[in-house]
Amino acid sequence: MKDRELTIHFTDGSKMSLEFPQQTENAAAALIKLNEALAARQLLVEADGALLLIPFENVKYVQAYPAPAGLPAYAIKAASISG
Repeated sequence: MKDRELTIHFTDGSKMSLEFPQQTENAAAALIKLNEALAARQLLVEADGALLLIPFENVKYVQAYPAPAGLPAYAIKAASISG
């Protein structure tokens, strides 16, 4: 059973989807991990026994499901993707 899903959309138009279990005990810890990844400018993923290092310079955007709790006040919430 998948708990979380992340789809990385790359600048060349390709994409990669990852399924993984919850990584932290609470929303605050998840936001700390997100801020660490943003500061490092890369995403490190252990998948199927291999290490994936994905530089943010190659990433157009990242789609995460479900959306984490505790998003900052400036985040747009309850939106729908159209077009």
